[in-house]
Amino acid sequence: MKIVSTNNAPGAIGPYSQAVIAGGMVYTSGQIAIDPATGNMVEGGVKEQTEQVCKNVKALLEASGTSIEKVVKTTCFLADMADFAVFNEIYAGYFTGKPARSCVAAKTLPKGALVEVDTVCLL
Repeated sequence: MKIVSTNNAPGAIGPYSQAVIAGGMVYTSGQIAIDPATGNMVEGGVKEQTEQVCKNVKALLEASGTSIEKVVKTTCFLADMADFAVFNEIYAGYFTGKPARSCVAAKTLPKGALVEVDTVCLL
């Protein structure tokens, strides 16, 4: 197992890795809308947060030596399922390979985030 770390995505806010490589796969930890340049949540609503989350996922995958096009599974958490359509619109622009996906509502996400996404990706 190899731990992945990059300054191009937010650092872990707990005792875990940004991502790990194991068995030819990359597993990213859940990404929320923290701007890695500032360490703060991006301003705005679900559209802006989803955009930042996808950028963070992409940066982690690139640091791992792979790409967003090789994602095979995502798990998505929304603070409010009323945001589902807006989330899907932004998500579809990044995950063009249409990986398998679970999307659920979560009562509370870290730092008051509206969106969180983790991935499983081919190396």
